[in-house]
Amino acid sequence: MNQITDSATRDFIPVRIAILTVSDTRTLADDRSGDTLVARLEAAGHVLADRDIVKDDRGAIADKLRAWSLDPEIDVVISTGGTGLTGRDVSVEAHRDVYEKEIDAFATIFALVSFQKIGTSAVQSRATGGVANGTYLFALPGSTGACKDAWDEILAAQLDYTHPPCNFVEIFPRLDEHKRRK
Repeated sequence: MNQITDSATRDFIPVRIAILTVSDTRTLADDRSGDTLVARLEAAGHVLADRDIVKDDRGAIADKLRAWSLDPEIDVVISTGGTGLTGRDVSVEAHRDVYEKEIDAFATIFALVSFQKIGTSAVQSRATGGVANGTYLFALPGSTGACKDAWDEILAAQLDYTHPPCNFVEIFPRLDEHKRRK
């Protein structure tokens, strides 16, 4: 059987996703981008594993990412906010402090999706993705539109085990194989 036929017979696997909003001003009551991501992941059949808001502080963001990446009840962390070019935008640096491997093509594909929506303004985003401790970590811009685009155009498919020809879910068991004893 080829991969496309084989994947059509797979059962959906819910993924446990934590949402982190990076902001000096937002609260859970007015966190529209976080709400957007929660609504989309739940509508897709995934599980909201945790949710928090952290100030624009590189160390605090990295600490939260590390803690969640070590939590066996969390498979994926999606942060929103702090990916721009201003002095307070440190989410990307915090993510890279934690990554064991960066998913370079995530930023490329996000830029392509953004370009189709907002033209050359897409160059101002530094969305990124990576892996740490067997957990996927993604940093998205803080705008609701960017969160919708990232989820709808990239993450919804890549976090769906039934998506052919390949997806992030099917390689979960191998993300930390380098740490196992031979």
